[in-house]
Amino acid sequence: MTPYELISRKQNGDELSAEEIEFLISGFAEGTLPDYQMAAFLMAVYFKGMTDAETNSLVKSMLESGETIDTSSIPGIKVDKHSTGGVGDKVSLVLAPLVAAAGLPIPMISGRGLGHSGGTLDKLESIPGFNVNLPVEQFLAQIADIGLSIISQSEALVPADRKMYALRDVTATVRSIPLMCGSIMSKKIAEGINALVLDVKTGRGAFINDIDECRLLAKSLVSIGELAGIKTRALITDMSQPLGNTIGNWLEVEESVRCLKNEGPDDLEELTLQLGAHMLILGEMSENVEDAKKKLKSLLEDGSAFNKFVELVEAQGGDSSVLLEKNKYPSAKFSEDIFAVSDGYVESIDPYALGIACIGLGAGRTKIDDVIDHKAGVELFKKMGASVTRGDKLVSLYSDSKEKLDSQLNAINSAIVIGNEKPQIPELVMEVI
Repeated sequence: MTPYELISRKQNGDELSAEEIEFLISGFAEGTLPDYQMAAFLMAVYFKGMTDAETNSLVKSMLESGETIDTSSIPGIKVDKHSTGGVGDKVSLVLAPLVAAAGLPIPMISGRGLGHSGGTLDKLESIPGFNVNLPVEQFLAQIADIGLSIISQSEALVPADRKMYALRDVTATVRSIPLMCGSIMSKKIAEGINALVLDVKTGRGAFINDIDECRLLAKSLVSIGELAGIKTRALITDMSQPLGNTIGNWLEVEESVRCLKNEGPDDLEELTLQLGAHMLILGEMSENVEDAKKKLKSLLEDGSAFNKFVELVEAQGGDSSVLLEKNKYPSAKFSEDIFAVSDGYVESIDPYALGIACIGLGAGRTKIDDVIDHKAGVELFKKMGASVTRGDKLVSLYSDSKEKLDSQLNAINSAIVIGNEKPQIPELVMEVI
């Protein structure tokens, strides 16, 4: 078999065998299949899809491209959470320390920005000194010691996904159910977890807007997890506007800290508590959602969750003083405010447009080797449904590049629509699968 033949067949919509998929994935992981051929294969999958058998083979091949982690030495039910990606989605920064503070061990392998959505690793790396590249031994020791660790994929751990993830980001092949399943579940199975809660987002700011497609993705992810012996639950959640009030790496860390101190925006806190509640249920620490939410809320109120985040940062080499001392972190060199030009209500906020604009400000990548401006991003002062008076501040833009900032003003201004009637806000959590 040849890559050309397999790419051509997938372009025609043919079903590939497990052996053929393994040939492509192992070749890419080992470097014998070049980027341009994998990009062609990804694009073929994007347009033609995969059968369930192909998707399962993809997960298996990606998983077997590297090593897996044995967490059996750590007592307790190991639980993780994964989001399919959204704008302003900094939930992991709050959720991981919160659930660890409740007593569940959290081994979390996260990713970088993908398409218009930000990445947990990029956000954590905005904290000076934070090291996401821990060896497995240190990763396990840290979980045993403080209850959690958040790292990137090592060269040895699911290397096929690490390379494919970066390639999908810059080839517009993110929005594909089989590719999303392969990426998410190969990492999660490799972590050695016992249970997994998935945040499957739908709406304009998600990778999959259609609710029926979202439901299909959620069911596919749950099915793959259960097949691998992992207790898996998926929540379909709304991404019709940004989550919280900030988009951008350091801005989102700051907002996460506020949430961990019980001072965060309502939507971010509510989603964090909902996801955390299901993690506690799968971890056999609570019997129902309301009881679990109360337990978690108390950990925000008494400072335990924030203290656990500080522990995480210090354990991974980060400078925790920027979390503890307000205004110690350097400000962006340039900023600009946008104000309302009429009275009314915030009718809509386009999260996709804002996510793309933040990349333009320097907060994300357009090429694999782009360097991120951690201070770049936007801060929202009004969310959907808020009343607005002419002259009210709607948003602030931040960047270390005046040219980049000026280039995104119109796009960001156009992303916020003021109307005469108060819109109906979608439910944050739509379904549990």
